[in-house]
Amino acid sequence: MASPHDLQARRETADLNGWRQAIDQRLAHHLKPQELGKTLPCNQSLSRLWQAMAHGVLGGGKRARGLLVMASAQAVGYEPLSESCLDMACALECIHAFSLVHDDMPCMDDDELRRGKPTVHVAYDEATALLVGDALQTLAFELIAQAKDIGDSTKIEILRSLSRATGARGMAGGQAIDIHRVAQMLHQPELEEMHSLKTGALILASAEVGALLGLGPSALRSSVYSSIQSFARDLGLGFQVLDDLLDVSASTQALGKTAGKDAQAEKPTFVKLLGLEETKNFADRLHQSAFSRIDGLDDRANALRDLAHALTHRQH
Repeated sequence: MASPHDLQARRETADLNGWRQAIDQRLAHHLKPQELGKTLPCNQSLSRLWQAMAHGVLGGGKRARGLLVMASAQAVGYEPLSESCLDMACALECIHAFSLVHDDMPCMDDDELRRGKPTVHVAYDEATALLVGDALQTLAFELIAQAKDIGDSTKIEILRSLSRATGARGMAGGQAIDIHRVAQMLHQPELEEMHSLKTGALILASAEVGALLGLGPSALRSSVYSSIQSFARDLGLGFQVLDDLLDVSASTQALGKTAGKDAQAEKPTFVKLLGLEETKNFADRLHQSAFSRIDGLDDRANALRDLAHALTHRQH
């Protein structure tokens, strides 16, 4: 079994690159209005909305959450490139994109750059950006509901997981904490809790959705499912800790978004709380812990291991 140390010098695997391309192709398919409704009246206003949705989703992004769906599915024996798995990956990417579109708006973080291009409210307007976020969220649930080869009981558990991750117990709750604690110092347990909701909840849901595809509702009683959940919790927090590091160490060009934005906005961060060196050590500990959570899984989980390495050693 490969250890984190063995993976230090490895590049992202060809499988993950191929999966990312498959997600992008499937997203492009779903973001054409004629593909989702042949009778949709494609007048100028509706066409503009679909164009803005595509702007917010396509043309960049790590596809980390979609890849996590696919890697978790493969870990439990489900075909990651099946149509149903790809549609679940697309659903997670739509949810993530909706959160970014809303997060970038002037009433939230007020950012003008995302994935190296103007944010949706800049490229279009604020009202359109609000509608884009709403439409991407509902598109995600539509993709789940209409997915083929997934039983209704499994769909219910997938919907439950994703609903929890996006609402007050997940992203919305974490964002509420974030916007109301500007210029305030949080203790580490509080900061971890905020990010477990704001960032970690959707990463956890991505892993849960992939595992549910292969295990079905019985996943809730499975030790494998529990291992993947624990792995995703560590990965989600580690992902955010690294984000805090990159915000102070990477350039705007490398990040594809405004560097130093958190410091300018006086957001609570791990770097502010712990200092640069201890934040790096904390990120390393979370990386090691994530790997240890899936030590007992067989080689089908290698995509999870490769993805964890790629996400915790990224430069943007």
